[in-house]
Amino acid sequence: MSVLRQKMFMIAVFVLSFSLVIAGCGNNKPASTAESASSNASPSQPSETTANGGEGKAPELEPYKITLVYPGDTPKDLLEVQSALSEYLKSKINATIELKPIDWGSWLEKTNLMFASKESFDIVISAATLGYYSNVAKGAYLPLDELIAEHGQDIQSVLGDEILSGLKVKGQIYGTPTNKEFAGANGFLFNKALVDKYNIDLNQINSLEDLDPILRMIKEKEPGITPLFEGNNRFVGSLVLNGQYDGLGDGFGVLNRNSGELKVIDKTEVPEYMEVAKIAHKWYKDGLVNKDAATVKDWGLMQAGKAFAIQQELKPGKDAEMSTAWGFPVVQKQLDVPYTTTVTVAGIMLAISKTSKDPERAMMFLNMLYSDKTLINMLDFGIENKHYVKKSDTAIDYPEGVDAKTVGYRNEAWMFGNQMNTYLFPNEDPNKWNAFSEFNKQAEKSIALGFAWDSEPVKNEIAAITNVSKQFEDAIISGSVDPEVYIPKYREALKAAGLDKVIAEKQKQLDEWAKNK
Repeated sequence: MSVLRQKMFMIAVFVLSFSLVIAGCGNNKPASTAESASSNASPSQPSETTANGGEGKAPELEPYKITLVYPGDTPKDLLEVQSALSEYLKSKINATIELKPIDWGSWLEKTNLMFASKESFDIVISAATLGYYSNVAKGAYLPLDELIAEHGQDIQSVLGDEILSGLKVKGQIYGTPTNKEFAGANGFLFNKALVDKYNIDLNQINSLEDLDPILRMIKEKEPGITPLFEGNNRFVGSLVLNGQYDGLGDGFGVLNRNSGELKVIDKTEVPEYMEVAKIAHKWYKDGLVNKDAATVKDWGLMQAGKAFAIQQELKPGKDAEMSTAWGFPVVQKQLDVPYTTTVTVAGIMLAISKTSKDPERAMMFLNMLYSDKTLINMLDFGIENKHYVKKSDTAIDYPEGVDAKTVGYRNEAWMFGNQMNTYLFPNEDPNKWNAFSEFNKQAEKSIALGFAWDSEPVKNEIAAITNVSKQFEDAIISGSVDPEVYIPKYREALKAAGLDKVIAEKQKQLDEWAKNK
């Protein structure tokens, strides 16, 4: 029996005893209306979740503060929105919430420290690219199967068995993915004002070679503009890393997308890795790229409108999303076919920390993020009539005199729960969520989709390889160094760190998975 059930049992015993005393005094009263009120709650917004996942009476739950840790800036109105969220959650699951954003540049360092120090918190953003599999191996997250069965019926209903099963590690679920696009495509975002000014036909950009003369024109005619901004995981070489390979969890030992073989290889040995790095290096030397590309930890130049283009992982409406976030219009150009891998399905998730003092309550909150439109939109966009105004049941805009740069609160909507329940801004396609469904359907599926890499047998090698990657990878794929000099050095350092052993172990697990799937 869970701790929560024990507490509720004791409360029930007390209530029964008290009612008998009252009955003995002859003070007969009608039954409480709380139960009937609960039964009338909207099914899309479960109002008072009990320990068994159904609707019940929130006061039966003891007060609890849920801590949500996620990457992002700290907006000036954070505490005000946090207070509003807490008031709402009190009426639903008798909980308050502490929002704990950590800037992207410090995310891995600070969260790793939180895990290592066993700091107590409840829910944390995770992803295949943010250490999901390594954190599972370290025991940082709780398994969620029983919690979902007991308190997460809306999660199960929205995501379905196929998605949840594809995220299992050693037969258990450790994260609930955002309901959004489950494939990845690659390309660029461009400053629309400059695209229009120079009549640039994006339909004619189908390769890096096509982009080259356009970047050179921008450099010549717009001296105050950086033609291509790189940094903070957005590099020219990312087109190959994200589009050419299935990274099989951590990118250390990959599948070549075009080979059709379940053969794990070193990504640096694929010819395209060298080819794109050479293009990136030429652009870097020719001044088409910002000089701090390998080290900058934000998108400041692009966000300030001081750059023409940035590499991006794309989806339907990504340009409209970023236009709203940055406060000026950008347009997108996709350069490859969408690709679905276990990593893209696990692109962003919510996990429950092993240090949570009330995992049941944390799961109740997670469940609401998939079904409760009021909650998800308050978490994403803040307080109505202060941070946004409604234009319809599904559309919002900034209040008069407020824009993306001055609004006091805004989160990234793609990070939490069921994105299909979030509001759209006027510049977004009203059919965006249908476009997401089509995008997912049309994506090419990796032949290793569903394979979950367990790095525990080679954790020491993974740690060493990670350090080597930090030393070389960003410098190479941003073009900051000569790839013909540094890729051989990188390859040698990877082998010295134990990459061959990692590839052998990953191949062994992949073969076993293929045999049993």
